[in-house]
Amino acid sequence: MRTYRTISSASVDELWQKIADLADVSWHPLIAKTYVPKGLIAKPGIIYQAVTRFSPIPIRIFVECVNPRELMSVRVLAMPGIEERVIYQVESTVCGTRISYSVNLRGWLSPLVWLLTRPYAAQVASALAQAAEQATAGTPSVESSTAHPNSMDFGF
Repeated sequence: MRTYRTISSASVDELWQKIADLADVSWHPLIAKTYVPKGLIAKPGIIYQAVTRFSPIPIRIFVECVNPRELMSVRVLAMPGIEERVIYQVESTVCGTRISYSVNLRGWLSPLVWLLTRPYAAQVASALAQAAEQATAGTPSVESSTAHPNSMDFGF
């Protein structure tokens, strides 16, 4: 089992939205696309297909556990001889929001798969943080969106 962590300035809600939206994997360095309806949110028991950046052959992903705004656990069913369990965990800290990405590979093919995926797995947590921070930077602030366009602030 290997765990990668990073700290993000994005909020727990923003990060959770990126993790739980199964259709948007544009930020993920290992998964190229998923075959799910747009806006489908992760729930335990959902099985969906995805395509990795390594092969056009679809893999199946089973959502095991979801604790909203905290944790999501999935099992990746790629091929016989390999079983992969992935856990995304998000928690608020004094320094920002901590993102943990844990990977556990089992099976006789796991050394080969780990050799190929390790450099990409190391990037998942930081790519998630970066995507959430960019999404946050693209939204207008509450102050600027609530001001009337013709109003003037005299500081009274």
